Amino acid sequence: MAVLTITKDNFKTEVVESDKPVLLDFWASWCAPCMMQSPIVDELAEEHPELKVGKVNVDEQPQLAAAFGVESIPTLVIIKDGITKEVLVGLHRKEQILEQFN
Repeated sequence: MAVLTITKDNFKTEVVESDKPVLLDFWASWCAPCMMQSPIVDELAEEHPELKVGKVNVDEQPQLAAAFGVESIPTLVIIKDGITKEVLVGLHRKEQILEQFN
């Protein structure tokens, strides 16, 4: 499944109302660790169709970043049934991210 661009306009439909667990990647183009995390997030989207994966650009979506209390990026947020289950701050390996879904 392709990675979705999440905005305040599509957040409710794509994330809150999702029938799949959601992985949100909060990032910015100027953030070097974010650029390292991005291909890992892309791989997860391709390899795990049971997940919905979205990216939130914190510069373009400051309301969403604020709503999740994002202070450092990259921040990964795992949401199940519209509820935040886990927040991972910093760069993480694919295995570390997948463990959070178990």
